[in-house]
Amino acid sequence: MIIDCDSHVMEPGDLWERYIDPQYRDRCMKVVEVDSVEQLQVEGQVILSGVLAMLGGANVERPRLFSGGLSYADGCPPASYDPHERARLLDEWGVDKGVLFPTIGILPFMSDDLGFLNASCRAYNTWQAEFSQEIPGRTIPIAHLNLRDLDSASKELERCIDLGFKGVFLPPEPVDGLRPGHPHFDPLWQGCAEAGLPVCLHVIVRFSGAAIPFAAWHEADPAAGMVFGFALGGTGQIIPAAVSMVTDGVFDRVPDLKLLCVESGCGWAAYVMDRLDEKWPHFGFLTTLKEKPSEYFRRNLWFVAEPEERTIGTQLDLVGEDRILWGSDFPHVDSTLDAPKLIRETVSTLSEERQARVLGTNAATVFNL
Repeated sequence: MIIDCDSHVMEPGDLWERYIDPQYRDRCMKVVEVDSVEQLQVEGQVILSGVLAMLGGANVERPRLFSGGLSYADGCPPASYDPHERARLLDEWGVDKGVLFPTIGILPFMSDDLGFLNASCRAYNTWQAEFSQEIPGRTIPIAHLNLRDLDSASKELERCIDLGFKGVFLPPEPVDGLRPGHPHFDPLWQGCAEAGLPVCLHVIVRFSGAAIPFAAWHEADPAAGMVFGFALGGTGQIIPAAVSMVTDGVFDRVPDLKLLCVESGCGWAAYVMDRLDEKWPHFGFLTTLKEKPSEYFRRNLWFVAEPEERTIGTQLDLVGEDRILWGSDFPHVDSTLDAPKLIRETVSTLSEERQARVLGTNAATVFNL
């Protein structure tokens, strides 16, 4: 079994207008054109303007993509929004299933209206469920929950489980001043653990706050931003979030919780384990942890490798043979349509058992397939 553990849909620009509760329709996330410039808006605020094609773009030569003049639709290959085209792409790739994350949904919704945020999540999840139901067995849908309202998030989790969702999207940032490992969130994480659903830490797009880990470096030289930002941004978001969940003790309180680290590679895992264990003898007494940090990495965390990472074999040795998966990031601007071919080449020197683990059997375990 071959499973792509990091792929995306490109939501239709009118998704929320069609699926959100009627009372929120005029405020919802939407793609509109203003004075011949395409904008992504929510509650009348502009989130992005003139560059929406770069939310996707795997199907476009990058110089053309960055030259301007392309629309959101230009950056959306058919397989990113049409379920039957997605199935055809998976067939071409020789991939059995793809984990589906949002694209517009990883941008900020910029509202303090909890009812509106809840309705926005429900709208996306309903559309995603319909997308997946069109091609049964080919997708692994991930639920989008409003973590600012745990009662509603728990109800939506139950609905999504009934709809066949297999994981929960977790933005790598504090929520209303609380880290995701805070006991406040334990009831939701307990619900995920009881259902066997992993919590998926996935890179997000933000314009301020903790999810901009190298903001001062960008400000010092904005022109150098793309290689710098895309190379470091993922790990700069995921490492602090994952480590905080370990050090905040959530895996002692909810020992069966599964945390999947997505779109930041796997090569950092053993390094961070060593760093944490090195500091543990000096400062561990200040925590409530029952074990040294690396034990939680080996028990509760999994890592999605990039297709050309050279240290996958080493991570299998040091973190665990069951801990590493792979993902394409289709169809985002920093992904390649050759991802399935590349990951097969990358793991070709591993044993057949290890190849099978990375390519799919580890994912089957994580997602409780």
